[in-house]
Amino acid sequence: MAYAYFLSGISLSDMARFSSRDIKDWLERETGSIFIPVHGKAQKLLNEMKRVLEYVTDVSKALLEKSRKEIEKRNMKTYGRARALNKLARLFLERTRQIKVPDEVSYDSFHDFVQETQRAFVVTEVDIKNWFPKISPFFIMDRRKFLGVFEKAKESLKELQDFLEKEYVKTKTLEETFQLIDRLLALEAQLADLEAQRKKIEIEEASIERKIAETQRKTTDLKNRESLTQLNQVSTETKELRRKLKHDLRHLRKPLIKFHRLVFRKGGLTPEKLEKLNHYIEGPFDAFVAEEVGYPMLKQILKKLAGSMSEGKLKLKHDRRRKADQAIDRILNKNSLDALHKKCKETIIRKKQLSTSAETAKIKGNLLELQEGLKELERKKKHAESEENAIDRNLKETLEKIHNQKKEIERNVFDFMGRKILVE
Repeated sequence: MAYAYFLSGISLSDMARFSSRDIKDWLERETGSIFIPVHGKAQKLLNEMKRVLEYVTDVSKALLEKSRKEIEKRNMKTYGRARALNKLARLFLERTRQIKVPDEVSYDSFHDFVQETQRAFVVTEVDIKNWFPKISPFFIMDRRKFLGVFEKAKESLKELQDFLEKEYVKTKTLEETFQLIDRLLALEAQLADLEAQRKKIEIEEASIERKIAETQRKTTDLKNRESLTQLNQVSTETKELRRKLKHDLRHLRKPLIKFHRLVFRKGGLTPEKLEKLNHYIEGPFDAFVAEEVGYPMLKQILKKLAGSMSEGKLKLKHDRRRKADQAIDRILNKNSLDALHKKCKETIIRKKQLSTSAETAKIKGNLLELQEGLKELERKKKHAESEENAIDRNLKETLEKIHNQKKEIERNVFDFMGRKILVE
């Protein structure tokens, strides 16, 4: 900006500087001798025109009343013309009442009022030219009175038009500048409000962040309690045992699935054993843990499986059959799963004891409460961040509007007064 003023031949130090709060008072002092008289004349002309319109209303009412009385007489000579005049008078009244005189005078409101009045008068004049000759020679005195008032109203409107085009237009830029200053002050008040809102949101966000950190710390402390640590260790051990069992039974999974289909169609297992076979297929670890010592149900199922394979009822590829036979031999004849079964049983019992202890139940309850609280804090944080983003967008837009308003005020002052100023 400084570079722009350097190019114009005016240094920033030579320019008059004004704050947004001071510029209006200075502009009023500098232009009061021009603006106040013009503004006062505009108000005076509006007041006079308002009285003229009231006269037009009064004479329109007189036409309406006179024509109404004549209609009531039912005189065949005047009846049709009286009805026409009555309708015309109603139109005059309606148009006049629709003309709104502005409460506060400004160039724009003055201009709009002149345009609105002119449109109403043009239509009224057309009606007069079209209908008054048809109503003649009746109601001559009433029509003359109306025409006299209407002509004076047209003269008053012409005076307003001349004033608007020759005098008021010169202060249009100045008046717009005062309006710009008022809008600038309103924008700066809006900016201050937005900044206060942002500060409040920042404080709220900081508070939420502190609460989140405290909740996370409490959650970590609870998770590190001995009983919960032991439970987590047991859960880890359980996962490892599941993986080990799955590995040891890997060569029996597909044979067991095919065997299940076979006995489901042709029989060969009791309902209890069939149910257990299905359990081993769907959840081998849970089925294995539920077994008594020596896992008798699994062994009985495997004996049946081995018999079906040896009898040729269950056919498998050679390599798959070989691996299945070896796995069955290890389980039935070498008790290869004994140690694993014992370990699984002990681990599940220990896990159940730890899970159902009063201390663990209390810790779990506290953890659940903290987790729910953390979710609510995260929701509040997200909402606060969304509000902050909206405020930041409004701040940016408001700052841009303030900048543009200041530049427009500076241009208008230069256009009207030929003086360079800087609104800070």
